[in-house]
Amino acid sequence: MNVGSYLTRAAVSYPDNIAQVFGDKKYTYKEMNQRVNSLAAALRNMGLQKGDRIGIYQKNSHCFMETLFACFKLGCCAIPMNFRLHPKEVVYHLNDARAAAVFFSKDFNEDLKDITKELPHTEHYISQADPAEGQLDYEKLISDNWTEEEQMVDVDKDDLAWLFYTSGTTGRPKGAMLTHANLVATSVGWSADLMHLHPEDIALQAAPLSHGGGIHAIAVVAKAGTNIVQEYFRAKDVLEAIDNFKVTNFWGVPTMIKMLADYPEVSDYDLSSLKWVVYGGAPMYVEDLKKAIEKIGPVFVQIFGQGETPMTGTYLRPQEHVIDGSEEEVRRLLSAGIERTCTEVKIFDEEDKEASPGVKGEIVVRGPAVMTGYWERPEETEKTLRGGWLHTGDVGYKDKYGYIYLVDRSKDVIISGGANVYPRELEEVLAQHPRIHEVAVIGMPDEYWGEIVVAVVVTKPGLDLGEDDVVQFCADNLAGYKKPKRVEFLNKLPKSAYGKILKRELRDMFTNDKK
Repeated sequence: MNVGSYLTRAAVSYPDNIAQVFGDKKYTYKEMNQRVNSLAAALRNMGLQKGDRIGIYQKNSHCFMETLFACFKLGCCAIPMNFRLHPKEVVYHLNDARAAAVFFSKDFNEDLKDITKELPHTEHYISQADPAEGQLDYEKLISDNWTEEEQMVDVDKDDLAWLFYTSGTTGRPKGAMLTHANLVATSVGWSADLMHLHPEDIALQAAPLSHGGGIHAIAVVAKAGTNIVQEYFRAKDVLEAIDNFKVTNFWGVPTMIKMLADYPEVSDYDLSSLKWVVYGGAPMYVEDLKKAIEKIGPVFVQIFGQGETPMTGTYLRPQEHVIDGSEEEVRRLLSAGIERTCTEVKIFDEEDKEASPGVKGEIVVRGPAVMTGYWERPEETEKTLRGGWLHTGDVGYKDKYGYIYLVDRSKDVIISGGANVYPRELEEVLAQHPRIHEVAVIGMPDEYWGEIVVAVVVTKPGLDLGEDDVVQFCADNLAGYKKPKRVEFLNKLPKSAYGKILKRELRDMFTNDKK
């Protein structure tokens, strides 16, 4: 089944339902489907075909979902990218996937113009507005190729639909291959477990559509609901939208939820229409969660899942977000919930055998939402999917009732404000600085961000280096959200007898530091 059929079906059965609202733009399902078919026809007329990869470097807007569904319908594989990526990172993503085309917001016109020579595989550059020389205009493509004919092609269940790039301990991002079958399973599971969507439901999309927001939005389209799209997350704008549009569901990372609960005038807004607020992507402190429940209501659903099994692992229902209850009920706020309906989640020991309840080990996942592998990385695919299970690299345990508790992340990923930051990636960059001898990047707890990125630096003898220099060097090479928020300088890094940097000692050192 082509996941693009969700849009076609909605246009047939609920043509007058509002599909998307973005600012002053509003499209029914009939209108959105016609625009998507026309965009798909434009891509076909440009020579793109089933199996081609297409980059999406757009901020949230109505265009993002149109582009995504045009890719789906044509049988192309979408590569949604975080709009905060540095141009050098965009080059890497597009070249790694050998993308034939890239869509982008007008803010990035000059960036894409500057890096064109570094993209030998990319022939077509489509700007959302005001294209630069050599770039195509998004709206003109739609109008020049206007058609009411359905453009959807047949796909096999294992045909690629989405390359979800996620970094790892190697530092270089790798594309998790998500098929049409994966996305169908993910969206069906969303409605089965997280929120029971109907055509009358109204979703708010303020988190990036390139990540979890896009998965949420696909599920909403599958049920012919309405997506209210905002370019950025701003607490005031989100609260106003919930009040004005009578939003019934929302997805966000814990930092967003905390910002909503902490907003001084949160009680001035009518949030009674909310039925479900799904959160995940990072740990959330229990005290913050309790405050959010008190301020916003008993509407929260927690999820655990990685890009390799997008948004699909475990869940904790609103009814289990208990503030005042038995000791066991309250303790479950610390958990990630139980297995999703069509998903198996187990704890494996070091020999890849299932651990007993209460025993810590690696969290592994199996089910129809799990990726088929990493794009052109057979060795990493074999390692991660060995034995037919997705080995997450996360450490946790399962209690006797089946609730999963996360303990640590063996891959050392730092989750700051819901965004993944991978230490090795920063270390690779900082190691190139002419005045840095050694560097280690760690995550430290932070009340606001969940975690912050801390760079611990040893300078070369006789050379001076300041915190601003380190941060700016990162800013010149990486996305802004990956920059360290704190830089510490040491004469040497603690190491084991085998020369391995002891990051746990560094964390302990700066946790105890009163600075």
